[in-house]
Amino acid sequence: MAETTKKTTTTKKTTTVKTKKTSSEVEYRGLGRRKSSTARVILRPGKGDFTINKRPARDYLTSDIYIKDAEQPLVITETKGKFDISVNVRGGGLSGQAGAIRLGIARALLLASDSYRGKLKPEGMLTRDARIKERKKPGLNAARRSRQFSKR
Repeated sequence: MAETTKKTTTTKKTTTVKTKKTSSEVEYRGLGRRKSSTARVILRPGKGDFTINKRPARDYLTSDIYIKDAEQPLVITETKGKFDISVNVRGGGLSGQAGAIRLGIARALLLASDSYRGKLKPEGMLTRDARIKERKKPGLNAARRSRQFSKR
């Protein structure tokens, strides 16, 4: 039997990675989508700071309804004030963005502890709402609205 040896030459690639975190810092990431909005959520153990696109949540989500919607997973799991929340959200309007943030927070909480699943799942916090805007069809004024009928 003949043995063959193969020599391979590799070039050394250097990559620089910027890390500000210490080993004691823990973060949980979650991605949420709703309508045409996408939210990337980062949860860190802290005192309850909530920022959206580097602005306080109260300034970004102008209505209390949207803020309550986004914070719903924290209220259900009784973890409000235990995590600092940083969110980067793009696309859609405030309602869709609040829904995307809600799903992202719920998914990040699951990474923090699996025991939250029993509280979040029955409330529908882990389900992605698949309803999106229906497209406009040719020959119609809107998705389903037909042209106005004139008898004469």
